[in-house]
Amino acid sequence: MSLAQRWLRTPIGVLRVTASDRGVTNIDRVAMKSNRVARQSSQRGTSAAQRQADRAVRELREYFAGKRTRFTVPVQLEGTPFQEQAWATMRKIPYGHTMSYAEQATAMRAPRAVRAVGSANGANPVPIIVPCHRVVASNGGLGGYALGLAMKRWLLAHESRA
Repeated sequence: MSLAQRWLRTPIGVLRVTASDRGVTNIDRVAMKSNRVARQSSQRGTSAAQRQADRAVRELREYFAGKRTRFTVPVQLEGTPFQEQAWATMRKIPYGHTMSYAEQATAMRAPRAVRAVGSANGANPVPIIVPCHRVVASNGGLGGYALGLAMKRWLLAHESRA
């Protein structure tokens, strides 16, 4: 299986998007100089993995520009059955809406597994596309976020403007 990576400058940092020929496998935040981001972002490829990465970057750009509310790029998620169920549940949360960890656990038919849901969400390898930022604490707090609470705050504010 081949992998391709693309970098994307966003309003709140640089994201690295990794994809296989089957879909996006990872999104993470990286420290990178702007000239390298521009150089890496301008390289377009022809392999299936490169096309998936290019498509993900295009959709993420549209999302950050306020022109996309739903992602269609395929994702390739690999985790435990419980994690995969948690990630599938998050993908059903509509743009601009939130769900508490407790509500997510109930939706998964595991109402007592709130902490396990939080752990599964924290292990989400494809944040933003699999919108773990839309899951918040029952008391209205943000909870956690692998890309940082500042990014979670920004994403929720961005979606609430729509």
